[in-house]
Amino acid sequence: MNEHEHHHEEPIEDSEITGWKHKLIWSWVLTIPIVIIMLSERLFGVSLIEMPYSIITILVLGFPVLFIFGFDTMKGGLRGLFTFYFNMDSLIALGTLVAYLTGIFSFTGVVLDYSGVAAMIMAFFTTGKYVEAKARGRASEEIRKLLELGAKNATVVRDGKEMEIPIDEVRLGDVIIVKPGEKIPTDGIVVKGESSVDESMVTGESLPVDKSKGKNVIGATINQDGILYIKATKVGKDTFLAHIIDLVEQTQSEKIPIQKLADKITSVFVPFILVLAVLTFANWWIFSGDLSRAIGVGVAVLVIACPCALGLATPTALMVGSGMGAKRGILIRKGEAIQTMKEIKIVVFDKTGTITKGKPEVTDIYSKIKEEKLLEIAASIEKLSEHPIAHAIVTKANLKIYKKVTAFSIIRGKGVVGKISGNDIVIGNRALMNDKKIKYSSFEDQISEFESGGKTAMIVAENKKVIGIIAVADAIKEDSVIAIKKLNMHGYRTVMITGDNERTAKAIASQVGIKEVIANVLPEDKSKKVSELQKEGFVAFIGDGINDAPALKQSNVGIAMGTGTDIAIEAGDIVLARGSLLGVVQAINLSKATFRKIKQNLFWAFAYNVVAIPLAVAGVLHPVVAEIAMALSSITVVTNANLLRRKKID
Repeated sequence: MNEHEHHHEEPIEDSEITGWKHKLIWSWVLTIPIVIIMLSERLFGVSLIEMPYSIITILVLGFPVLFIFGFDTMKGGLRGLFTFYFNMDSLIALGTLVAYLTGIFSFTGVVLDYSGVAAMIMAFFTTGKYVEAKARGRASEEIRKLLELGAKNATVVRDGKEMEIPIDEVRLGDVIIVKPGEKIPTDGIVVKGESSVDESMVTGESLPVDKSKGKNVIGATINQDGILYIKATKVGKDTFLAHIIDLVEQTQSEKIPIQKLADKITSVFVPFILVLAVLTFANWWIFSGDLSRAIGVGVAVLVIACPCALGLATPTALMVGSGMGAKRGILIRKGEAIQTMKEIKIVVFDKTGTITKGKPEVTDIYSKIKEEKLLEIAASIEKLSEHPIAHAIVTKANLKIYKKVTAFSIIRGKGVVGKISGNDIVIGNRALMNDKKIKYSSFEDQISEFESGGKTAMIVAENKKVIGIIAVADAIKEDSVIAIKKLNMHGYRTVMITGDNERTAKAIASQVGIKEVIANVLPEDKSKKVSELQKEGFVAFIGDGINDAPALKQSNVGIAMGTGTDIAIEAGDIVLARGSLLGVVQAINLSKATFRKIKQNLFWAFAYNVVAIPLAVAGVLHPVVAEIAMALSSITVVTNANLLRRKKID
């Protein structure tokens, strides 16, 4: 079984939850008899078991609760005391150990028996841990849904034979056969066959995507209507799906600045409480002369002050928040982004592939000859180029037979040249026309009109004469306009940084509602422009290309489009798996909602201690009551964190 494949009877069950569940059940199985013995004696004056056998029974029943089912808590807590690395378990470990030892020393007649309290404290503590693990499980349910998307088996061709094997046995380079209706087992490239593939569960794209030889496919997507032969290019933990899961899991274990602050407070708070418990014990012993009472009050202080709620305040909210994000295709790679995102004032966009689809299309043709003839000439030349604009022209022409081209060459950044039937063909921008001394001034108005509409004008010349202009534009994503409108409504400053010329850039910006444009920016200068904007407030940068990586790193929050390059995705703090800018709006709203929940949780955790500790010092709270109160505070924090799910972030 590979590391991303799990099987569950229940969707939220995992080994951690199951472990705490077993500890919880057995702790209470042993603790309930202790409770019955204690209550019958202390409330009703009825001894179910004669002394001293009742104490011995409680000690025997309590031992596994503390030292077997509570072993990890005891070990971690006591180790923290001896190494001066104080944590939440330190108070519980010390409190339960002292209470348990009173049972042994009670045989001397000097102290009362609190050993039953020790078992009850640990049982309640185990219950709190189980609730915490359960909450974590619920928060990770979206991840598990992703896990379950993957195929379990694959049909591969080896030594000329078809065979079905478990998915974790698929090797790089294996050719996999995927029939209609089957899940594609792993990331790969089509080597044979044609079909359409439903990628909605991974990319959010609602329409099936056509696949043919040479096209990439994503594992866990569903083949629709044809048989595909796919060569595996990524397997196991390297697949797109596994990568997404890793991103979310990393975030859920990461500490954000406010969590680090809570940890720092805890490291000071715990030794303070230890000192307070000792002073409380000494004070009660000296002034009351009652050693048993003094021990009981000291144990109550230790237990009531256990900062479990404080420790749960941030991680539970963060886990729920990142789980909500994952459900919407918002993958938080760095936990700190959740805290920083709410401070964003300026939202900066790359253009191509971010605001636009990144797939140019022919929008207009201005021709001095027959349009079909112009397209035939242009497509025959452009077919030899791999440039996206070339693809757009070839797609538009949709020819079955192309003209024979000789002397073909690509002029980087300018266009292409070649010969058809002895005629010199030049296709490109103004710079190429100037280089070839081709006059195009009579077409300038038409070129400018296209460019003012955000289109790229490709001039087509035959034997030094311009015969037409083909306008190509990168279509704007349907939801880009909605997303930017929402950002503008909420007072965010929207900026576009692009390498395009200013006229084209401003045309695109006006179509989507972006207020500021920084055009003609070289790839290496994008991060400098972001740095300049940061002087005016926190900046979120959204991009998708390799050239966007430095700007993504430079910004306060880098948001990478999940449909972009691996390098951009790695550089981003947040990844929008669905490639939709609406994810930016959702990420901001999610950040604000999550952080609001964290602050609420921290308030309740501190408020609880402020009220409860003085009561414990005053001797008002029995150790058992203290433990119940402590458990309830943790449950309150976990429940409050889970209420985040009800928050609308769209």
